[in-house]
Amino acid sequence: MHAPASGSAAPLHSAQPAYPVLRKNKVFLLLFTASTLSVLGNAFHSLALSLWVLQETGSAKMMSILTVSNLIICSLLGSLTGTAADRINRRTLILSAYAVQSITVLGIAFALTKPDVSFILIVILTGIATSAGQFHAPAFQASLLTVVGKKYIQQAAGLMTLSENISRTAGYALGGIFVAAFGGAWAIFVDGIAFMISFLLVLAAGRFASTNTSSYKQKTNTFKQDVIGGFRYIWSNPFAKAVVLLLPVLSLFFLSCLMLTQVMAVQVWKAIPFQFGLMEACIPLGYMLGSGLILTMGSRIKRRGAVVAGSILLLGPLYAILAVTGSMAVAIPLILLIGFTFSFSTLLINIILRLEVPEGLQGRMFGVLGSLMSVSPPLGLAVFSAAADQFGAPVTMLSAGLLLLLFGTAAVAGLKEVRRYH
Repeated sequence: MHAPASGSAAPLHSAQPAYPVLRKNKVFLLLFTASTLSVLGNAFHSLALSLWVLQETGSAKMMSILTVSNLIICSLLGSLTGTAADRINRRTLILSAYAVQSITVLGIAFALTKPDVSFILIVILTGIATSAGQFHAPAFQASLLTVVGKKYIQQAAGLMTLSENISRTAGYALGGIFVAAFGGAWAIFVDGIAFMISFLLVLAAGRFASTNTSSYKQKTNTFKQDVIGGFRYIWSNPFAKAVVLLLPVLSLFFLSCLMLTQVMAVQVWKAIPFQFGLMEACIPLGYMLGSGLILTMGSRIKRRGAVVAGSILLLGPLYAILAVTGSMAVAIPLILLIGFTFSFSTLLINIILRLEVPEGLQGRMFGVLGSLMSVSPPLGLAVFSAAADQFGAPVTMLSAGLLLLLFGTAAVAGLKEVRRYH
């Protein structure tokens, strides 16, 4: 067992039931498969819809309308859907979300077969699917501990991360081939079927998602009070507050620097198509290698807080070195190392979060965190892309690396709840 972080709430249950190993845990395997399929199908959908909007309208403005509308939905719904995940049976929410997503996505696929489909209709249907996904995410994330138990949560989270990265990467690659061969409508249709199969898999899993409904029956809290209670918990709990600060900022820098890396590959390193493709594969490959190591080592990783702190401190200098790198031969292993390091600064935090936040509050925690992480990367991309146009990608990435080092140093020094975690 680990020592709880300072200020963390005590576990809700003193005695944990016995959980089977993951390979024999039927519920986990069904949820794992459902998530993998939905991520794979969603990659098909995202690629096909983006291509359709650009091909049909030829307007970046129309693409931005679709992106911004989804961003607004994600940022506004997080705390509400997270609270719902703590009040309503999580399995019911997951099933409902998959059902709505399947029906809505199939509706989008059908609409795209029509010659004069309304763009507004596509925006509305996409918004409904995005909203359903916002209900699914915190319910699914908060259910994992209930399904696998504390003993296997690190392995389960590692497997889920590996699966998501592989599915997303493969989905975009296969999606492009599929769209070219069969068209965007059929690619989106595949996503609708994937959601339907995911619904059936979760249905087959049976009951699994506890939300402490018995304790809620004894409470008189309104929905509004529980929303406020979630924010109050995050604000008053040092570890939760630290995570809410760390993950969105790390995500902001990571995705912004990923964009800058792509610009440098073309403008500075003069990458040929093969090198560019290899570079694009290095970030997810590095992240998967790191996740795989975390998965393999399991509880043998001691002083997890120190590992997280070390990886956060390492990211800034790695980006600064990458900024002054003059060739793809040096850049590619550096990019691989960045992906590897990023897995330790994010996946371990997510694992600790599941262990330290009481089960009845995990929906709200993941909901709020999801909202912040949906807003921070686009803001970072806007700022750093403008800076890259003004000052050049190398200078901007060097500045980003130094800023990230400054942030990491301040975070490691100030957020002792994370640094001292065992």
